[in-house]
Amino acid sequence: MAGINLWRPVGPEELALIRASGMKTFPPRLPDQPIFYPVTTHAYAVKIARDWNVPASGSGFVTRFEVDQAFLERYAVQEAGGKDHQEYWIPAEDLPAFNAAIIGEIKIVDSFP
Repeated sequence: MAGINLWRPVGPEELALIRASGMKTFPPRLPDQPIFYPVTTHAYAVKIARDWNVPASGSGFVTRFEVDQAFLERYAVQEAGGKDHQEYWIPAEDLPAFNAAIIGEIKIVDSFP
């Protein structure tokens, strides 16, 4: 099974839910969050965690994880404001299948105060 590395910037509340899953799954989306958006580069994840999560919640974290390539092929990479800001838009209802396609554990690779 071939995998693709993705990153997800998270705040402390989402990180607590990821830890509660044993670092295996991302939590369900809230009603006002119709998509789950893992990003394609570490640099973009750092920017979001540092520049958005820290001001919003006091801290930000970057997670890295691997997803089955065959699963991701059904979704197009989206540009969110420029070529350096690429992410997958996974509909909230597809998140359980996305979580099942994660290979191994979700890892915390960066943290910001």
